[in-house]
Amino acid sequence: MSKILVVEDDELLNGGICFNLQNEGYEPIPVYDLKSAQGYVKSQNIDLILLDVNLPDGNGFDFAEKIKNYNQKPLIFMTAHELDEEIMRGFHLGADDYITKPFNVKIAMQRIHAVLRRSSGREKTDIYQCGNLTIDFENHTVAKCGEKLTLTPTEFKLLYVFVKNPNTALTRTLLLEKLWDNEGNFVDEHTLTINISRLRSKISDDQYKYIKTIYGMGYQWIGEMDE
Repeated sequence: MSKILVVEDDELLNGGICFNLQNEGYEPIPVYDLKSAQGYVKSQNIDLILLDVNLPDGNGFDFAEKIKNYNQKPLIFMTAHELDEEIMRGFHLGADDYITKPFNVKIAMQRIHAVLRRSSGREKTDIYQCGNLTIDFENHTVAKCGEKLTLTPTEFKLLYVFVKNPNTALTRTLLLEKLWDNEGNFVDEHTLTINISRLRSKISDDQYKYIKTIYGMGYQWIGEMDE
């Protein structure tokens, strides 16, 4: 049973979300402030964090920045502000999705289902050495020059698609199909661009570029892969 940390200070809304999550077969953990949320993230094996942006003791964005070094679980932001700059900031911080209040509970549940499927649906493989990267797909870890990198579930799945298709031109449409379910109507090409940019910034350096842009077509993995 997946544990979902619901960080929302509105007790009525928090209770409603937890009620629906429980009906969907999840184990919701309601908390109402960031201090309590941090304690759960550190001590519990949480499968997903549903995080309000504005809380009594701080900002959800700042909290996500604070925990990203030791939390690699999926994260969905909730906010009453439908501002492009806020949504962009959320995705840059590693969010897997973004829910704007007020929201349809059924749609919110489908988004949660989709994020959990993506985070748990990776295939198990051996360890691969690509340039100065060591990638363990079974244990969901990546090291660069021996130092562990922190990747979001979406970034890691994107890396998997690239590594398993070396020297092959991958269109943006194909990447979207690989990353998200065919019925996933909540992700657009702009989100794909952000995830590729974040992944590049984490794995590339002066010696290894890894991901090549093929203008007008898509992307290509140009790293050498040794099995």
